[in-house]
Amino acid sequence: ALGYDFERGRLDISTHPFCGGADNDVRITTRYDEADFTKALMGVLHETGHALYEQGRPQGYMNQPVGAARGMSLHESQSLLMEMQACRSRQFLAFAAPLMRESFGGSGPAWEAEAMWRRYTRVEPGFIRVDADEVTYPAHVILRYRLEKALIADAMPLAELPAAWNEGMKSLLGVTVPDDRLGCLQDIHWPSGGWGYFPTYTLGAMTAAQIFDAACQAEPGILPGIGKGDFGPLVGWLRAHIHGKGSLLPTDDLLTEATGRPLDAAVFKAHLRRRYIEEA
Repeated sequence: ALGYDFERGRLDISTHPFCGGADNDVRITTRYDEADFTKALMGVLHETGHALYEQGRPQGYMNQPVGAARGMSLHESQSLLMEMQACRSRQFLAFAAPLMRESFGGSGPAWEAEAMWRRYTRVEPGFIRVDADEVTYPAHVILRYRLEKALIADAMPLAELPAAWNEGMKSLLGVTVPDDRLGCLQDIHWPSGGWGYFPTYTLGAMTAAQIFDAACQAEPGILPGIGKGDFGPLVGWLRAHIHGKGSLLPTDDLLTEATGRPLDAAVFKAHLRRRYIEEA
């Protein structure tokens, strides 16, 4: 429904969801929880956002620097735009709820679109970043950013990381971490050398809100289309204004051209207020 091209990619299982592959061979993965299918669904939607960006890069310049994705903040904006902006909307859940009921043999009010929407917009502090809601998610990123800075600056020995992590989670989210599996060892980024990456998630969330807002204003058919399972208007706008631009422009210039302004946190804040306070 979102427009992922299975002729140029595939979906597999992994311990941690990710998007990878090569030019015109864009692979995505997810993980499954048999007690809660919604985790895998949102993981797939997130990685599909990444994949659509990769599949939408300019074909004529695919192997040249100008044809590359602009950067990871913009890349995370494309995954979060799909996962958070588009697919936690009432419109998407009106389309998806009947498919969920049919696929899982569900019945009763818990399977109605409104109940699904309330589930997907539930705010609840937790241990795992990738399962966090939109409101608490930035706290996970802030914690990792603070710890990264301290470790890189040699201001904190590595041996103190677990305790510092647990203290930070208690301070920012009010949760008591029971073990390192649910604490500082949960992400693949640091062991794989991805230092300095975590801020791209919150920068991406802010960027996603701004791009989606601009797209919906420019193309009134986007939200009604999503409500019918038609992502063509949204993906078409993204292809023209984001994906197809590759690295032609600096990020701020790209955002200004697409949305009318450089990155502005006010749009993200307004989105959170609207979804979690005004519409709640």
